[in-house]
Amino acid sequence: MTEHILSQIDPAVLGARLQEMRRSAGFTQQAVADELEMARTTLVAIEKGERRVTPHELLRLASIYGRQVSEIVGRPAVAESFVPQFRAGLRDQFAQDLGLQAVTVELQKLAEDYVELETICGLPMARAYPVPYDVSRSSPDRAAEEVATAERNRLGIGDGPISNLRDRLESDVGLRIFLFKMPAKISALFGYNDTLGGCIGINADHPRDRRNWSLTHEYGHFLTDRFQPEVTFLRERRNQSRSERFADEFAENFLMPAAGLNRRFTELHRSSAAGSITLAQLCTLADLYQVSVQAMIRRLENLGRLPSGTWDSLTSGGFKPRRAQELLGIEPNPPEGKLPRRYTALAVMAYEKGELSEGQFARMLRTDRVSARERLEQVNRKVTAESDTGYESLDVELAHCVEGR
Repeated sequence: MTEHILSQIDPAVLGARLQEMRRSAGFTQQAVADELEMARTTLVAIEKGERRVTPHELLRLASIYGRQVSEIVGRPAVAESFVPQFRAGLRDQFAQDLGLQAVTVELQKLAEDYVELETICGLPMARAYPVPYDVSRSSPDRAAEEVATAERNRLGIGDGPISNLRDRLESDVGLRIFLFKMPAKISALFGYNDTLGGCIGINADHPRDRRNWSLTHEYGHFLTDRFQPEVTFLRERRNQSRSERFADEFAENFLMPAAGLNRRFTELHRSSAAGSITLAQLCTLADLYQVSVQAMIRRLENLGRLPSGTWDSLTSGGFKPRRAQELLGIEPNPPEGKLPRRYTALAVMAYEKGELSEGQFARMLRTDRVSARERLEQVNRKVTAESDTGYESLDVELAHCVEGR
């Protein structure tokens, strides 16, 4: 079967895919050739499409690169690897052994799978990318406020809290956003190429508020220099480069716009019998904007609505945001799917169309077959209809076509 499939693929296309996967895995041609016990010139010929790879060699290569054979022979397009881009721009960070290569490879795999599902289903993602903003002539704080306001207006968000940030950036901008495990020091990373588009990976182990901040931070980089890969590390906000200062200031302004936050704070102040703001109200306000209590208080300090040094005074006095959230019944880390909802829906659609085997479906969902079947049932029963006795779930097939005008 593998031999038959190989005969149907252009050797040049397959060779380019193998070369791409080798580079993403971080292997030299000589290292792979030694592992296969073949001459380096033979591997060069395979990658150039001058010699067909044998089924046995393909199996060995897939094992070496940590890929499934179906990934190699079934890819609809060859995407430029993120790894060389990151390595070229972040040499020092790569040298610190922070697991960066594994993280960038995982982001690439997820994005490639997303594109493959779109190709199978005939539903490419619409990209609504703005022209990159030029922030070279303004200070980082001023540029960040201007770009944040412009983007909110472009997306029709207004100046209120954003309750569905990830979904909005995917559906209204066309970004691919994934949550997965990363080394603790890494908050997020961003990469771009023409085939995959803008792709953002967020550390799934971080709390929701940190994930939102990291996502918006990377979005700021995408808006100003999408061709420059970027990794965000947990660190103190000092000695930052101009671009990092801009991205942090952008996150603050985009998540907590001054006009809307000032208006809401004034309403809280007026409604308070004592004419002051309580810690409970600040915690609730932070939850509404889905940012940390620290970020909210510091933002209000910067806007002059709270005395400078309020956060430092509270923490030195023993204030514990997590404990306060517990007392108020605020869930600091509500569950969130690691894969985009659209990605999962496309995987279900492809499976129901018979384009994916059960094993391929499970691999796309990054789970085992039993969990994949359970997920399929959950997705297909999410539609409800009103009946005489209340509401009931409806069985639906996502691959079913509906007429539209």
